Amino acid sequence: MPDKRQHRGRHPQDEEFFASRHVGALRRAVEEYSWLLTREYAPGSALKLVGDRYVLTARQRLAVMRSACGDAARDARAARRVAPAACAGQSLGIDGYNVLITVESALAGGVIFVGRDGCYRDLASIHGTYRKVEETVPALTLMMNYVCALRPAHVDYYFDQPVSNSGRLKVLLADLLERCDSSRIPSNIMLVPSPDAVLAQYPGIIATTDSAVLDRCDRWLDLAGAIIEAQVPHARKIRLAPGDSAPDGGVSQ
Repeated sequence: MPDKRQHRGRHPQDEEFFASRHVGALRRAVEEYSWLLTREYAPGSALKLVGDRYVLTARQRLAVMRSACGDAARDARAARRVAPAACAGQSLGIDGYNVLITVESALAGGVIFVGRDGCYRDLASIHGTYRKVEETVPALTLMMNYVCALRPAHVDYYFDQPVSNSGRLKVLLADLLERCDSSRIPSNIMLVPSPDAVLAQYPGIIATTDSAVLDRCDRWLDLAGAIIEAQVPHARKIRLAPGDSAPDGGVSQ
């Protein structure tokens, strides 16, 4: 069946799954799952244990999984995290799909979760094929303009070569770059077999919230989170960090 989605990240049951009355249980699930990860329990079995305890749906379990991390990972990520202003004069490597899809989701009204490591993450996935949606060009424009304001020495955008339509996205981004102020900053758009492998060894600052990369890189920032905070005030954010004193912030019904 062809993919006819026009928006990214929104799910018809999210208003129920992530309503305010569920946020307390989801935070406890993140806390308990993180406790198990800290003690090196197998992630799959630990998530099942916690998910079964709180009778979580598959989508709620995905939110818990993406929001949790063990103590060592949390502390190491925090030590290597830099503020956006640190990008001035530096090389910036961007995990293209990771940043783009999160910003697309925020623009489309999809739920954005703020996890234990402070990263902003969505629940969207592309399943091997990227489909342009209504939010694609606005999200790319926000990303380019925000990066331009950071004044990096140069920017490398990395996209997954095996994902269908990556070539078309590269052409679209190149065209947008030529027509905006960010064209003054030297930029490369590269399709690579595995952006994770490249970014983990990147000599400058990287922009991603991919946990596997965050645990291997030298310096990173949450570019999508910074863009959402600055440019998407209507974003539907839910903070799942245990002990977060912010309001529950569930999806209103």
